[in-house]
Amino acid sequence: MLPEYLKIELNKTIKSSKLNDVQKKEIEKRIETTYDDSLLIPGEAIGIITAESFGEPSTQMTLNTFHFAGVAEMNVTVGLPRLIEIFDARKQPSTPKMELTLKSKYSKTIEQVREVAIRIKETKIGEVVNEIQMNLPKYRIELSLSRNVLRDLNLKTSDVVEALKKTFKNYEVKEDRWTIYVISKTKEIDLTDIYKLKEKVKNLHIQGLKGITQVLPIKTDEGYVVHCAGSNLKDAIELEEVESSTIKTNNLFEIADVLGIEAARVAIIKEAHGVISDQGLNINIRHIMLLADVMTRQGSLKGVTRTGITGEKESVLAKASFETPIKHLVAASLTGEVDELNSVIENVILNQPVPLGTGLPRLVVKVKK
Repeated sequence: MLPEYLKIELNKTIKSSKLNDVQKKEIEKRIETTYDDSLLIPGEAIGIITAESFGEPSTQMTLNTFHFAGVAEMNVTVGLPRLIEIFDARKQPSTPKMELTLKSKYSKTIEQVREVAIRIKETKIGEVVNEIQMNLPKYRIELSLSRNVLRDLNLKTSDVVEALKKTFKNYEVKEDRWTIYVISKTKEIDLTDIYKLKEKVKNLHIQGLKGITQVLPIKTDEGYVVHCAGSNLKDAIELEEVESSTIKTNNLFEIADVLGIEAARVAIIKEAHGVISDQGLNINIRHIMLLADVMTRQGSLKGVTRTGITGEKESVLAKASFETPIKHLVAASLTGEVDELNSVIENVILNQPVPLGTGLPRLVVKVKK
C-alpha cells in the first residue's frame, strides 16, 4: 500500500498524462511494487544499522543538564547521560520528574492551583518545625512548630500529632500549644536511641506525594501543569485534582509497574526520541522502536547491559565477548554448553560468514528418493 501523499502525487501525474486505463493500472502496479521493495532490502542487517544510527548522533550529544529558571532543585538530565539511563534501564533516573495537568475546576484561580500544588509536594515534619531538641533526662524529644510554615502549608498542629501517633505507637505523643513531645514509654533509652528517634521524626511524611521534593505550576494553553521534581505515578493517578490520563513521568519502571509493559515500551520510544530531537539530531523512529521492542519483549524492562539483554544471549562466545570472558568460558566448560554459532560475534571470532539479514527466506527442498 502506498502512503497517502504518494497516492495524491501519483494521481496528479497520471491525470496530466495521455495514458489509457490499461497503462494507468500498469503504472500504479509497478510503482506499488517498487515502493514495497524499497521499504526493506532483503538481507539487510537491521540490528547493525540500528546500532550505527544511534552511535553516530550520540557522539555529538552534549553532556548537560537542563535547569528550570529560578528553581535550583528542579533539574532534568538530558543529552547523552539521559540516553544512557534509558537504554541501561536504570531503576531510578538521576533526576526523576513528573508532569501533572490539573482539571479545569481545580485551576480556575491561581490560589486554587497553589493549594493543589502544596498538597502534591511532599512535606516532612522537619520542614514545619523551628527546632527539635533531645531531652534525655525526660526520655523525650521536643518539637517546636513553626506557625507561619504550618499556615502556608494549610496544616494544623493536630495533623502533625496524628502522623506521629500513627507511626510511633510505642511512644507517647503530647501536645502543648506549639510544642509537641514524643516520650518513650520505657526508661531503657540511651543517647543513641533518642538520636535515631529524632532523625525518624524529622523525616516523617505528613502531607503530599512521597518522593515529590519540589513543585512548579506553569500555565499552558490547555490549563495549569504542575512540574514535579521526583516521581510517584501510583499515587498521582489517585489524585482527584489531576487528569490521570495525561500524567507524564520519566521513570520507566514506574510506568511498567502501574500501566504495563506496552506503556513502558511507548515511554522508551518517546523519551529517547525526545532526547535526540532536543539535541537537534535525527534518528529514524523505527530504529528506536526496534530497540524498545528488544528491551521489553520478555514482559519486563531489560537494559542493554551485561546483566540485561547482553547477558541473556544463548551463545557462549557472545557472552564471553562482553566484559567478563573468563567467567563465561569457565562456566560453559563446566556444564558442557554447545555454541550453535547462530549470531554475529561468534562467527566473526571464528572467521566464518555471518548468518545475517532480515527478510531472507529459508529454503527447504524435499529430495525425491
